[in-house]
Amino acid sequence: MQKFIIEGGKRIRGEVDAQGAKNSALPLLAAALLARGETVLYNCPRLSDVYAACRILGCLGCECRVLGNTVTVRADDPCGCCVPDELMREMRSSIVFLGALLGRTGECYLSFPGGCELGPRPIDLHLAALRKMGAAITETHGMLRCCCAGGLRGAGIQLSFPSVGATENVMLAAVLAQGTTVITNAAREPEIADLAGYLVRCGAKISGAGSDTIIIEGVSQLRGCEYTVMPDRIAVCTLMSAAAVTGGELSIRGARPQDIGAVIPVFEQMGCGVYAYSDRLFITRNRPLAAVGTVRTMPYPGFPTDAQATTMAALALARGTSIVVENIFENRFRHVDELVRMGAQIKTEGRVAVIDGVNRLYGAKVQAADLRGGAALAVAALAAEGTTELGGVKYIDRGYEELERCLSALGADITRSS
Repeated sequence: MQKFIIEGGKRIRGEVDAQGAKNSALPLLAAALLARGETVLYNCPRLSDVYAACRILGCLGCECRVLGNTVTVRADDPCGCCVPDELMREMRSSIVFLGALLGRTGECYLSFPGGCELGPRPIDLHLAALRKMGAAITETHGMLRCCCAGGLRGAGIQLSFPSVGATENVMLAAVLAQGTTVITNAAREPEIADLAGYLVRCGAKISGAGSDTIIIEGVSQLRGCEYTVMPDRIAVCTLMSAAAVTGGELSIRGARPQDIGAVIPVFEQMGCGVYAYSDRLFITRNRPLAAVGTVRTMPYPGFPTDAQATTMAALALARGTSIVVENIFENRFRHVDELVRMGAQIKTEGRVAVIDGVNRLYGAKVQAADLRGGAALAVAALAAEGTTELGGVKYIDRGYEELERCLSALGADITRSS
């Protein structure tokens, strides 16, 4: 199993490009299944999840080529409707192929998705919405069999929670459905707007993406196009945490500050200088970190759950007491025990973590249990005294493009080892 060897105490400084967004690239790849002809996605991050999505497309009869950060998909005539169980288990977001397959082929057969173990993430909202659009769905032995012999029909979909995945699945199913679909209480994340932007360029009729009401008028077909994946706002937050814990100075080219409007004030309260420009974000920290009171994760535009763990790594070194309340996932404090192993003082009770800042952290042998928790341990290791051996790198590779190369170029002492 691969691991990172990180020698702490090196200041992070310099310029870096924001990578393409994992949480946008994956639904965009699923959406490419809907479009006849060729789709070319630029700025697509080189991640294990992206490669898994490409393998799924290949199993469905699409041609898929990856060259650097460009992925080309040709979906003229998909010949499959079954996603192999082993591919579904590789990533949670594989469920987004449900809406795309139903929209393009009228049927699909797949298992429940895998990925990081963050507690229950039921897909009931997805299934209820698709059933309302005319899909017949049966669940047996962990498998989903879905069909809509008469074609999907537009419907009014009221989501009880603004689920990103459910919003994406309904959008993908609705663009080729008969009639108009209206999603209320839709997710408002920037990645939803990015998916809509791609679909509209392919010929879809969508309005309201980015608001809580999205209207999709079905069309007869979509055509592939060229599209650039948005920058990854969570990777940007991770780099901000790295700069904060090391007293660094970092310019992140391509970052969109408007996408992390709830995060920037937290870092400013910690004592960082954060400066937003049209084409980049600049962060510096030249005084001790300070506690921030309470951080609550919420659906967008609130503080993102995916940035919670890496922010906690920075708060572990902030003077005073901070509180983190996790409102999205039940099991998203799996990194806490490993941070404590490094000298952090953190206590958890249910969805609440209380962080009493310490003067220093210490290198240790730690293990990533999920994607964002693994990134948090890497951030903590950058500031720790001594050497950290961070296992479970496979989780980090799901969301960060060659993290060790990125951080090394900014002054970190980090290497990958088998």
